[in-house]
Amino acid sequence: MLLLLVVPAQAQLPDFTTENIRFDCAGVTLAGTVFTPRHPVAAVVLVHGSGQEKRMTGWATLLAGSGIAVLTYDKRGVGESGGVYAGPEVGTNNVDAANLDLLAGDASAAVNALLAHLPAQHGPIGLLGASQAGWVIPMAAGKNSTVRFMVVFSGPVVTAREQLRFQFFTQGKRDFWETHTEAEAREHLRNDTDRYQFADTDARAVLATLSIPGLWLFGGKDVQAPVSLSMEHLDVLKAQGKPYEYRLFPALGHNTAFDAAHEPSDAALQWIKELASRPKKKNKQR
Repeated sequence: MLLLLVVPAQAQLPDFTTENIRFDCAGVTLAGTVFTPRHPVAAVVLVHGSGQEKRMTGWATLLAGSGIAVLTYDKRGVGESGGVYAGPEVGTNNVDAANLDLLAGDASAAVNALLAHLPAQHGPIGLLGASQAGWVIPMAAGKNSTVRFMVVFSGPVVTAREQLRFQFFTQGKRDFWETHTEAEAREHLRNDTDRYQFADTDARAVLATLSIPGLWLFGGKDVQAPVSLSMEHLDVLKAQGKPYEYRLFPALGHNTAFDAAHEPSDAALQWIKELASRPKKKNKQR
């Protein structure tokens, strides 16, 4: 579920400073870069997908140019960060609950590191990521009470086991939805034999414990995450009073971070800024 994030060509050079930092989590040192606008309206930690991802400087540049402070870091076991990358991308180690929990701990530690490098006035801090971050971000938010919002691009709101079943069914074929129906996909998710044995994680169960706002951005032609089912699960959580929202871009696939018109990224930026402009609520229950 590797998701590549690229800065759009027309992005302007923003007014911000950068600082390389290091922070510790679970016995290793992680390396990252803080992007700090002159007057940040909000702040985010960028959370990786399942691949061997280094710092996402493209996303950080775009966000910082829009007034949002950012910490992006090399994933555990990748680049300048210590530890071991649990691969391959589709396999037992990568999606096992223990690994997702470890990555969530890294993201939580990154939030604390970012807070330590921000000016006194910086707006709410949140987590933003894609794909596998759909599990990691809610888990990290549950670990860290300073997290105030979540933004997830193409993140499955299902179990890790269901996501793998779906991905094996579509085989990553871009034209999958031209020859298959949603009903067929649902039937496969219910009846397919699991190819791996691992401790599962259910995004819904984690999200049910949180009360912070969240935004999901989906592509209607996604062949790696079951989008329709994920939206149904979010609707159930919304009906329970959870402040969750989602946007569907019917023509896009798994990479909703940027399309030709940059609609998903623009929607995310607007949502974060609107959230940052809301009056603060005291003693907010998580």
